Formats: sequence, C-alpha cells, structure tokens
Amino acid sequence: MHTRISWLKDGITFAGEDDKGHLLVMDGPENAGGKDLGFRPMELILIGAGGCMSIDVLQILKNSNQDITSCICDVSAERAETDPKVFTRIHFHFSINGNNLREQYVERAIQSSATKYCSATNMLAKTAEITHDFDISERTKLEIN
Repeated sequence: MHTRISWLKDGITFAGEDDKGHLLVMDGPENAGGKDLGFRPMELILIGAGGCMSIDVLQILKNSNQDITSCICDVSAERAETDPKVFTRIHFHFSINGNNLREQYVERAIQSSATKYCSATNMLAKTAEITHDFDISERTKLEIN
C-alpha cells in the first residue's frame, strides 16, 4: 500500500493519491490558512473507519443470507481538547434496511466488525471509546397487479 500527499501550493490544500490513481482533496478552515476546499484529515479517518465497518457489516450479513437492501453508517466523534487532539469517543450508528432481517444477525455483524475485523476501529480504540448501535427498517415490497 502506498499513498502520496502533494501540496497544491495554495494555502494548506493538499491532494492525496493512492497507487491506483484515486484522488481526494484535503484542506483546512480559513482561520487555519485553508480555503475549505476539501476534507479535513481527521474527517477522513472517521470516513475510513465507517467505511471499514460498513464493508464488514454488509459482507457478514450477506454471508448470513440476510436480504439487506441498504446500509448507512453515521459516525460522530469527540476529540481531546489539547494537542494531539486525538479522538476520545467515536460512535457508529447503523441504519440497516432489508427484508426479514434478523436483529441478532445485525447486532453480531456490527459487533464482529468493531471488535475483530475492522482494522481502523481496532486502531482507534487505542485512544477512543468506541460505541455503536443500529436500527432496522423492513423494506416495503410493491405489489404489482
């Protein structure tokens, strides 16, 4: 795995690129010399952790023959007040939709991701209290006559 972060020579705007050519823009707020043109680096950490857990949860539920139709993960976090301003609390809320989903399967999938499979949350757990919860909505099937 390799990434390159390049300063765009304007304020504190940087472009991140992986070895496959995927790009993203990082910047800071105006009061820190940025122009608010992209993600903050700490936001990317939360997005990465939420993405890591979401992929795990989706795969676990599919492997459990659960008919999942959507998965949304909202992540909220608190940071330390002094430098380094690490995350101290991170909460993952999953909104799972599907047909005939079993609550215990969803709960197990999220728990397994958070404690076993997701590298990102396991790293972040070194400084932050990680919590999670979920809600399940049944998908309404349209009847066609």
